[in-house]
Amino acid sequence: MLQVEHLSKSFGSYKALDDMNFTIEDGKILGLIGQNGAGKTTTFRLILDFLSKDAGSVLWNGHPLSGKDYNTIGYLPEERGLYPKVTIENQLLFFASLRGKKKQEIEPKIDEWMDKFQVKGKKTDKVKSLSKGNQQKVQLISTLIHEPKLVILDEPFSGLDPVNAELLKNGIIELKEKGSCVIFSSHNMDNVEKICDHLIMLRNGETVLNGKVHAIRESFGRSKLYLDASLSKSELEAFTGVEKVVEKKDGSFDLTLNDPSAGKEIFEQATKDGYIPMFNQQPPTLEEIFKWKVGGTHG
Repeated sequence: MLQVEHLSKSFGSYKALDDMNFTIEDGKILGLIGQNGAGKTTTFRLILDFLSKDAGSVLWNGHPLSGKDYNTIGYLPEERGLYPKVTIENQLLFFASLRGKKKQEIEPKIDEWMDKFQVKGKKTDKVKSLSKGNQQKVQLISTLIHEPKLVILDEPFSGLDPVNAELLKNGIIELKEKGSCVIFSSHNMDNVEKICDHLIMLRNGETVLNGKVHAIRESFGRSKLYLDASLSKSELEAFTGVEKVVEKKDGSFDLTLNDPSAGKEIFEQATKDGYIPMFNQQPPTLEEIFKWKVGGTHG
């Protein structure tokens, strides 16, 4: 279990992180989101003691992280770093050795992990011969192959296509199922929403949202309505409680409601003649919430 309490850091007069608090239980995933410069990477560096904190504490299973604990951590920095003239196999063995793992422990796992992440190449290939995407997979494997108990991933999905992003998501979920604590930052709200148990949103070093993903979305009310019915755009705009109506190319509508209770009246009118293809009233997406909270465009 990772506990972060009242964590703060300034660089001169600039407050990079202000009074951050969270707990990640074993087998849980926390997503850290925010605009560039919000404090995500600073948070990771403070947890790992790469930076000295101004205030607060970081506890791993009830005690400050020790040298031995660092061998159970997997950390993927935002700025990737591999040795281009070294083979995949030797690279993975080297990074694992930095975590106290012996060659005989890791060598049998290399083929399995390369297959899991569908790395295109042989383990005897030099890293420089791989595509950028496959190099990134090797970097991820080097972070995870020692099966860490605490996994910290700084923008792990950056540059990955949807297929490879799915492979990474599956790898993260597998670690969770084995009991690891996972914390990652991402600009992809869809990834955060799908796999995170808990969410923290930062804005200029301050925590603006902190809670379970579903609860955060529900707290904004079911203000989004997706509708495919015979009603026209002008008819929908006439309903009390409708703030905005967007007609899509396929003829369906995306509605924003300033009063979620308007959904009931719209449903009754849309279904008065029977079946309709779609009526889906939801809370706003994480991406919409992010824009409101960070951009200040929503009350």
